[in-house]
Amino acid sequence: MEKGFGLSHLFMTVFLYCFANFMVVPAITDVTMAALCPGKDECSLAIYLTGAQQAIIGLGSLVVMPLVGNLSDTYGRKVMLTVPMTLSIFPLVILAYRRTKYYFYAYYVFKTVISMASEGSVQFLALAYVADNVPEGKRAAVFGIMSGFSSSSFVFGNFSTRFLSTSATFQVAAAMSVIALFYMRVFLPESMMSSSNCTKSTEETVCLLEKAPSKKWNIFDTLPSIDDTICLLKTSPTFSKAAVVAFFINVGDVGLHASLMYYLKAQFHFNKNQFADLMIIAGMAGSISQLILMPILTPLMGEEKMLSLGLFFSFAHMILYSVAWAPWVPYAAAMISVLATFAIPCLRSIASKQTGPSEQGKAQGCITGICSFSNIVSPLAFSPLTALFLSDNAPFYYPGFSIMCSGLAAMVAFVQSVMIRPPPPPAKDSSCSSTAEPLV
Repeated sequence: MEKGFGLSHLFMTVFLYCFANFMVVPAITDVTMAALCPGKDECSLAIYLTGAQQAIIGLGSLVVMPLVGNLSDTYGRKVMLTVPMTLSIFPLVILAYRRTKYYFYAYYVFKTVISMASEGSVQFLALAYVADNVPEGKRAAVFGIMSGFSSSSFVFGNFSTRFLSTSATFQVAAAMSVIALFYMRVFLPESMMSSSNCTKSTEETVCLLEKAPSKKWNIFDTLPSIDDTICLLKTSPTFSKAAVVAFFINVGDVGLHASLMYYLKAQFHFNKNQFADLMIIAGMAGSISQLILMPILTPLMGEEKMLSLGLFFSFAHMILYSVAWAPWVPYAAAMISVLATFAIPCLRSIASKQTGPSEQGKAQGCITGICSFSNIVSPLAFSPLTALFLSDNAPFYYPGFSIMCSGLAAMVAFVQSVMIRPPPPPAKDSSCSSTAEPLV
């Protein structure tokens, strides 16, 4: 019962935090364009600044996220959740106060520096919290439910933006960030982490870092979490394949989200309200998928097949965005995400099952760090493509060319996911001290 209450408070924390951060997404494009290129529907400077910001954030997160995961295994999930949730308030307060050019640059700098240390950390720490308290057999469904709460916050956040002015949007977002932080600190119990769980359950995965070959020397003495990441990748072939899938799907997702709003603004003159409508549709599709379909289909199909299904439809909806020939086509593409949203919860669950109970923070931090590396690669590749093909100097007419390339990255992830096989059933006497081979 205590664990159930803990998860309910975790879900509410994730909902409030994501609500605050998602509700500013439809407005930030208009704020950026108004600050950098007033009165224009196409702005190469905005595209390049957005890409540079994502690359810098990815570089910082690549180093920090595995370290945060490592620290959360030692000091607890709640303590580490407090840091990013506190830091995320400050950029919102800046734009809540004023959105002129110089305030935008102040927001840009604060957002970049803070996100280097916090981007994605709330999500993966929440996943590690779930893994601490949910058995392996139910983990994928609960991951999906948590993602469903995130998608629901996406819907409500964007729905709120639809009826608020730009200034009110950032003011409400800043207030909700503060509420989320206080709710988490007051109501969320600390996660019950114990390495002894590994010997109590016959169904838990072996502790991979304990089974990893002992190392005579350590290159990364000052950053032991990087060394743990390398050990995880070397010890479990399945974890390595999941890491490759995470890299390519995140390359595609970052490329899509970095390009899509500028593409729709240039191609169909979308504004804040139409962006919000589009995101509401996508969020509702994701909520239906993760709260209703995933708990039903995952036990029947298995996480590996659900992962491949989600990645295939991720590819399909990116391609449809790239060839949009009328304003209604992006809305149709957004509806396809009802199946595309299967991918991330299933991927995280597969990665979670490859490590023991005392290694969940390291595992989720490793996957998030790899996603952060893709945040470096993706903007470097897609920002110049987006700016080029939305300009008058494009080599051929295909405004959605960069989005099509994002879809190809999702297809690479799909092909790699097909190679992931479900693990063999564990032996009845398996434990952390067992001499059995690592799961693959």
